[in-house]
Amino acid sequence: MQAELIDIRNHLAQHAPFDEMAEEMLDKVVSSIEISYFRAGTPILEFGQRNTWLFYVRSGAVEIYRRSGELYSRMGEGEFFGQFGLMMHKTVRFPAKAIEDCLIYRIPDTVFQYLWENDENFADFADTEGRSRLRSAVSRREKSNVLMTSKVTRLISRKPVSAPCTVRLQEAARIMTDQGVSALLLMDEEGDRPKLKGIITDRDLRTRAVTEALPSETPISEIMSDDPITTRARSFIFEAMLTMLHNNIHHLPVMDNDEVRGVIALSDIAKYESQSSLYLVSNIYHQQDIKGLKKISRDVRDSFVRLVNEDANSHMIGSAMAGIGRSFTQRLLELGEEKLGPPPVPYCFMALGSMARDEQLVVTDQDNAMILDDSFNPPEHDAYFLALAKFVSDGLDACGYTYCTGDIMATNEKWRQPLKVWKSYFIDWIDNPKAEALLNSNIFFDLDGIYGRTEFAEELKILVAERASNSQRFLAMLARNALNRTPPLGFFRTFVMEEDGKQNNTFNLKRRGTAPLSDLIRVHALACGSRAQNSFNRLKAIAETKLIPDDGVGNLRDALEFISIVRIRHQALAIEAGREPDNNVRPEELSPFERSHLKDAFQVVSNAQKFLKFRYHSQVGRHG
Repeated sequence: MQAELIDIRNHLAQHAPFDEMAEEMLDKVVSSIEISYFRAGTPILEFGQRNTWLFYVRSGAVEIYRRSGELYSRMGEGEFFGQFGLMMHKTVRFPAKAIEDCLIYRIPDTVFQYLWENDENFADFADTEGRSRLRSAVSRREKSNVLMTSKVTRLISRKPVSAPCTVRLQEAARIMTDQGVSALLLMDEEGDRPKLKGIITDRDLRTRAVTEALPSETPISEIMSDDPITTRARSFIFEAMLTMLHNNIHHLPVMDNDEVRGVIALSDIAKYESQSSLYLVSNIYHQQDIKGLKKISRDVRDSFVRLVNEDANSHMIGSAMAGIGRSFTQRLLELGEEKLGPPPVPYCFMALGSMARDEQLVVTDQDNAMILDDSFNPPEHDAYFLALAKFVSDGLDACGYTYCTGDIMATNEKWRQPLKVWKSYFIDWIDNPKAEALLNSNIFFDLDGIYGRTEFAEELKILVAERASNSQRFLAMLARNALNRTPPLGFFRTFVMEEDGKQNNTFNLKRRGTAPLSDLIRVHALACGSRAQNSFNRLKAIAETKLIPDDGVGNLRDALEFISIVRIRHQALAIEAGREPDNNVRPEELSPFERSHLKDAFQVVSNAQKFLKFRYHSQVGRHG
């Protein structure tokens, strides 16, 4: 092959969809190419004209317009245009003009049609653009993991074993032994149909009955778990896994409306996950001191890498890592109470930020706070809670969850307050949205009660959802604040690099990708009164209220998933290579597939920020 053709081939092979094309097909494309040069300002395609070429941008920049003259898209190196006209009677639908001097490879229609008919990946790519290409990329990954494509009913191997909730302890144990099950469902048989009332497991029998030496005639209702957590029959396996992680349970009844279809156990899910996060969580609760917790914290990164290599999606990975982080925190609180004694007044320990959103990864610090009962008396009680907060914070740092540099921790007296004070904080932040209040809103409006009187945290969620949704001024200011971090995409769809010393020639996928997305999603979620914390769940709530168009919600969901998974994979590769993981990515280290679709995802973020500005524009203008 001539040197010029080798150069053309090498360039095509760096960009989607040619990067995944069979060699003989790529050779066919290369041998058919004609090269054209267009000076800046020169029309390339005009509406309605006949065209028999696919145009590939080797260098320069091209603007694509709608028939009305409105700008439709910009194309840069490695992108192609003109395919829609080739699919529509070879008539140009979108005019194109060179806005820089351009070197263009022209691929004839006959070769385009050949690729269209014989290369499914090329056809998918050519038939779509930005959003749809992104949807295709995301769905391709989702389909590769059985936990995300299989319903939970796949794990049910037998009919549920149950007994009336009025049975005695000995009878319940006999039924479990005879049936060979580790969990017994307890039913309320009053009324027309039995209803699930509780559950008892082998572990319950050991810890609540045998250890306490309870009489055999003890009513099972005294030790069963009332109103057990369940999952729906139409849920996916990964959703059941996250439910188990979030609640630290090993058995999960599967419900079809009010009817119990079966029970799945931790071991059922572990078959699909080689290094089960559920087993790691279980092991956390068996540790008797910080030394033990620190030792098993080394397994967190191994679990993270295995989830990535098994093609889990970002929601599953983020939730699994957050579940592990919660478990470390909860066990530390239990150990702290054993050391210090019972708390003098009720309290709730809150997780904030990524842990509260179920979006935690391995590069993370600790953000937490305490809500104390309103009977809290500082002179009498605060020494205990400060000691407990310090015990937990030091323990988390030992386990790899570093201290928060902004001091957003329960060790800070400001973030260790009675419920009534917390309510006054949130009311003031919403009613008086100054710079500090907006900063606190971004941190504290992602909250989750993870230990103690978690209903305290629920009260704050209700307060925020009701008050924020009714304050257009607050939403407008929060929206403007959400525009401060922009995606790293230049005017011609090129990546904009950091310029801060050692991170030169990189862009930060958290600061410039996932963080702007979670910020703008939070604004819309607050506007529609949602109490959801996870960004994907917030998008569901936004979709239900029609606050933004359906395709806008889909765009955001796909962009969040793709940016998150590239960030996750970047960290996993660093861990496997023995490097410390971070969020700073060099474009040349990404695959052509990732570079192309990241541009699509960043464009979605940019468009969503424009919509955010438009949606709350009048309020921003009035109060800015």
